[in-house]
Amino acid sequence: MSKNQNQDPIISDVLPKNRLINIFASLTRQFDSVESKLNDAHSNVTVLAPRNSAIQDLPRKPWQNPEDYERFGEVGAYEGDDGQERAKKNLERFVQAHVVTGSPWGEGEEGVTLAGDKLRWEKVGDKIYIQPGNVEVDSIAEQVSNGEVWILNGVINYR
Repeated sequence: MSKNQNQDPIISDVLPKNRLINIFASLTRQFDSVESKLNDAHSNVTVLAPRNSAIQDLPRKPWQNPEDYERFGEVGAYEGDDGQERAKKNLERFVQAHVVTGSPWGEGEEGVTLAGDKLRWEKVGDKIYIQPGNVEVDSIAEQVSNGEVWILNGVINYR
């Protein structure tokens, strides 16, 4: 439930309502570091929400990191409390990599994600692409008082 006291909708009100991005929307609610930003009517963000299909088509799950397998082995990477903690941190990083602090976010402006990564976007013809990675923006789905929700046809590099 939203902590919004105003009448104007905020990101946390509209994000869960879009069925194209409900996997990502559910992930945002697992982490206070993200959820608190989306619930804050005075802190503008641009949410770069991957479509469900983009998350489902990933070669590995968002909580998996090849480095964990190298260090701890295929079986030990996510077993036990330590493994669960690694998986949680990886997933939080994935979500944070898709939230840019600040909105509106102008073309060519450097945006910084909650994960600390620097991104920018450019328009090519009638399409918008997030760089680095050349991730296509499907649409800008919502513009609300504390930011915007952009639907992506891919995922931002989160490693």
